[in-house]
Amino acid sequence: MDFQSAAPSVVRAIRQRDLLNTWLRLYARESRLPGLSEYLPSRLQEEEDDLVYYAVNTTNWPPVLTIQSEGTRMSAAYGKTGKGRSLDEYVGPRFASTVMPVYYLCVARRCPVYTVSELQDTAGHRVEYERLLLPFGTGSEVTEIIASLKTISIEGRFEIRELMTRSDLVTAPTLRAVIDRELYHRMSTRTAEIADDIVFD
Repeated sequence: MDFQSAAPSVVRAIRQRDLLNTWLRLYARESRLPGLSEYLPSRLQEEEDDLVYYAVNTTNWPPVLTIQSEGTRMSAAYGKTGKGRSLDEYVGPRFASTVMPVYYLCVARRCPVYTVSELQDTAGHRVEYERLLLPFGTGSEVTEIIASLKTISIEGRFEIRELMTRSDLVTAPTLRAVIDRELYHRMSTRTAEIADDIVFD
């Protein structure tokens, strides 16, 4: 699976950009992975339903990612809960070949990874699935990942129930990017008090 090298501006969703901006600010201080305990975006609570936290064990390769918590929307999309389970077991063998390389790349490169997939719900509505992975750790070792998982349809309402588990949806993402360029951010010239004023170079 090929990934393009990208700048933070590749991320489409405004709230995912806010999450990424906070990660970038922490990373830019010493050009190293931020710790999860210091990651406190202003809108974190609003995003909880779309976030999944993973513990990462890199003792062997490929690493083992264990689900620590998961947003209620993603539980509905997969039709099951996954807390305490390894990610590869949770997604199952049909999906592991397209899902796991995205997470492995995030661990290996120690950089955010962003993908967009085009799906359809049971009624045939087109749905975009936007996934942003943010790595955290100590030194050069990734020990946690936060995944922001957005499902958006330009057609309006859609059925999220078991959206991710239909057999005809096992396809590679249409956009695959590792965010390894411009790993910094600057405040806009208007004001630094409003999160929406954070812009990318």
